[in-house]
Amino acid sequence: MRAAVLVFPGSNCDRDLAVAFQRAGFETHMVWHKDTELPERLDVVGVPGGFSYGDYLRCGAIAAQSPIMRAVAGFAARGGHVLGICNGFQVLCETRLLPGVLMRNAGLKFTCKMQALTVETTDSPFTSAYKPGQEIVIPVAHHDGNYQIDEDGLARLQGEDRIAFAYEGNPNGSVAHIAGVLSENRRVLGLMPHPERVVDEAHGGTDGAPLFASLAEALVSA
Repeated sequence: MRAAVLVFPGSNCDRDLAVAFQRAGFETHMVWHKDTELPERLDVVGVPGGFSYGDYLRCGAIAAQSPIMRAVAGFAARGGHVLGICNGFQVLCETRLLPGVLMRNAGLKFTCKMQALTVETTDSPFTSAYKPGQEIVIPVAHHDGNYQIDEDGLARLQGEDRIAFAYEGNPNGSVAHIAGVLSENRRVLGLMPHPERVVDEAHGGTDGAPLFASLAEALVSA
């Protein structure tokens, strides 16, 4: 299994994401934002958290225009798996690989804490190792994590079982407490919490590890 982790100016969770992939059995390659092609025989692309391009304009807006994201869009269109975490979720929304937008937190303050979540669906390559309705604890660290989508879009997400994770409580004002969403083909996941930060007991928990194990199992079984 082969994973690529993108690196933008301002990325600061790229190494953590690479280690999480490696622990799940992936051969991992770091890919610079100015590259125009992804590595060959790739199974998944990880778009990490951080502050790409200093979060100027809108968070993720400049990164969405980078050369490598054109390659990622093509990879996703061919059925490739893509995981966007925090700033990576923002980038995926800006590239329209996922619906909706991430706005400034409702309280207008940076939120950094361990956050309880509910697993809303296990019908995806990223969540099959969890149990339906399982409560997990994953850290959040963001200033612009307020997920918004119009009524029709929300109804579609709910009707198609594409809400992957929901907050218990609402740390940022997201509509319907949404913490993560899936693409139509369920192979692209964006979420604001940081599962790569809880894959080892030394992190204080391992509730993020099943996400990477789910993906590995899905690829092996494919």
